[in-house]
Amino acid sequence: MILVLNGPNLNLLGTREPGVYGATTLTDLEAMCENWGAELGTNVTCRQSNYEGQLLEWIHEAESHGFTGIVINPGAFTHYSYALRDAIAGQKLPVVEVHISNVDAREEFRHKSVTAAVCKGKISGLGVYGYRLAMDYLMETQGS
Repeated sequence: MILVLNGPNLNLLGTREPGVYGATTLTDLEAMCENWGAELGTNVTCRQSNYEGQLLEWIHEAESHGFTGIVINPGAFTHYSYALRDAIAGQKLPVVEVHISNVDAREEFRHKSVTAAVCKGKISGLGVYGYRLAMDYLMETQGS
């Protein structure tokens, strides 16, 4: 089972800066992830929160709830949340960081990820398809 976590402001997908993030809504993205999971032979649970503590709790309890990997788009928490970094580092599941936009081609403050170093990998700039690639990776390498 794969847990897909989306951080702050991702609930506004489809309406927030569509030139940067595209027209896909969070509801659309979650349905896509669930369908991709079915194609890959695994269940996918999607969650979104604008609250750092909620994301931390979901990461802390993921393994005990039967998840075998995590795909996370930390949103703005990517750039400064050491608490999120420590939560990822402090658990055993493989985590792949995903960003819809190419963060390295955007404002300088977006170039630094404090979370990427404790993830198995980072996918950036491939739109919502990055989630599929992250799920493919988790299934291929971890046997989720």
